[in-house]
Amino acid sequence: MPASSTRAKRAPVREARIEREDFDEEATPAKRKKPKDPLWARLTVVAGALLMMLGGGGIVAARLAIASATDKLTTTTMIGTDSGALVPGTNIDGAINLLLVGIDSEQITDGGEREGVLADSILIMHIPKSHDQGYLLSIPRDTRVTIPRFEKSRYGGGTGKINSAFSSGYQGSGTELEKRARGVELLALTIYKLTGMQFNGAMLIDFDGFRAMVEELGGVDLCVDQRAESIHLAYNAQGKIVGVWYDDAAGQVRNMPKGGRPLIHEPGCRFFTPQLALDYSRIRKGLENGDYDRQRHQQQLIKAIAKKAMSKGVLTDFGKLNRVIEAGGKAMILDPGRVPIEDFIFTLKDVAANDLVTVRTNPGTWSTQEINGISYVILNDASLALFHAARDGTLQDFLLNHPEFLGSV
Repeated sequence: MPASSTRAKRAPVREARIEREDFDEEATPAKRKKPKDPLWARLTVVAGALLMMLGGGGIVAARLAIASATDKLTTTTMIGTDSGALVPGTNIDGAINLLLVGIDSEQITDGGEREGVLADSILIMHIPKSHDQGYLLSIPRDTRVTIPRFEKSRYGGGTGKINSAFSSGYQGSGTELEKRARGVELLALTIYKLTGMQFNGAMLIDFDGFRAMVEELGGVDLCVDQRAESIHLAYNAQGKIVGVWYDDAAGQVRNMPKGGRPLIHEPGCRFFTPQLALDYSRIRKGLENGDYDRQRHQQQLIKAIAKKAMSKGVLTDFGKLNRVIEAGGKAMILDPGRVPIEDFIFTLKDVAANDLVTVRTNPGTWSTQEINGISYVILNDASLALFHAARDGTLQDFLLNHPEFLGSV
């Protein structure tokens, strides 16, 4: 499918914190019985694009809806066909692994300015050979990895945080779409080097556009599990929500208005406006387990969005559904690999979308290590075995034997 146009967002790229070896500076458990909704709808919601629901209209109507919806998506090759990280062949009869990358182009520098595009969230959607269950695995953004040499961005290879892999691939000349595609490919290659895992496709989610989709849904219901103080939003003296930013060097929030106060998400279940939902999912400072807790909150938001998008109030309102689809299409870039999108959709139509299983890494042993003044997350042997199980199509058996890896979202 030819790539559709996408609006370029040009921003300076922050130099990734990597121990560089050679860098060219010129380049810059058991199945649960629940009513089933098709996972392909969830997959596109996760990526910011709810296509349409099967059921009621028959196979012909479903295909027409898919064709109409996919016209709104930006598609391009992100994991090259010559890359070892891409599953060879077009057969998706076996287990399926999709790389989901969330980027936040609203990161702020110490001076209060945008600092470029960073990989804020790294997830793997695993669907076993049975194609009737979905698992969501998160890789901590601070995980210490070896990033391979990458000629496309003239990056010489090095060791650093896994989110630096995206930044290192993103560097250099080209359109915004080309740069983001390079970032995803180097990230996929880095995960392949770490775990041996190959991918059937990839989705890149831009949280700028993601916010628009949540706004079209009108907000979501979330349960806050621990007190979380925002470093992105605050209240001014009149009680109005305003933007602030966090100064890492000073360890404090900047731009707090005179007479203002922090915005705090207190424990409890309630309705979240789009602004508050996105803010809650981005917080990691001050949480008990830092980025690990943020991963869980992002998974929680994904499930809440999918639930709202597949609710009767959205599915029966074609105008609203179409706006959600359009907003989602602007929020993501899709790479279906060697497989037509329609094949993915109909292969996964029986997966229980409302029963997505969240999986965590390093359960109970959140391991960090400081090297050369930089704090890294170190994946333990059990967590590496988890990813190897997803690679080998034996994840369900692994989780049956290691239930501690199951998330609580």
